[in-house]
Amino acid sequence: QVQFVESGGGLVQPGGSLRLSCAASGSEFARVAMAWYHQAPGKQRELVARITSAGSPDYQDSVKGRFVISRDNAKNTLYLQMNSLRPEDTGTYFCNGVYWATNTIRGSWGQGTQVTVSS
Repeated sequence: QVQFVESGGGLVQPGGSLRLSCAASGSEFARVAMAWYHQAPGKQRELVARITSAGSPDYQDSVKGRFVISRDNAKNTLYLQMNSLRPEDTGTYFCNGVYWATNTIRGSWGQGTQVTVSS
């Protein structure tokens, strides 16, 4: 089964930027849609951005215009460029494969990477 390792989180001031990375194991990465999920403290995990295997992105309204999802299939890596960060973006970010029509996840959850937006 594909495994994911997220990295790139940290502490940033409001309005700042971070770039998250998700390294995937296995040979299926290039063929599956991928997504980033955000879990705020005390709340459920929610999908914030997803991308098809060919690179077409889709965003939740809360991050549209601020976040950019991308992927490098040759490196089995998914990215999330986070700009104009807000305190409500604080939380743990996870990546996973996703079935596009249903948003059902394809694999196991990794450890995630912590993002804290605070002055």
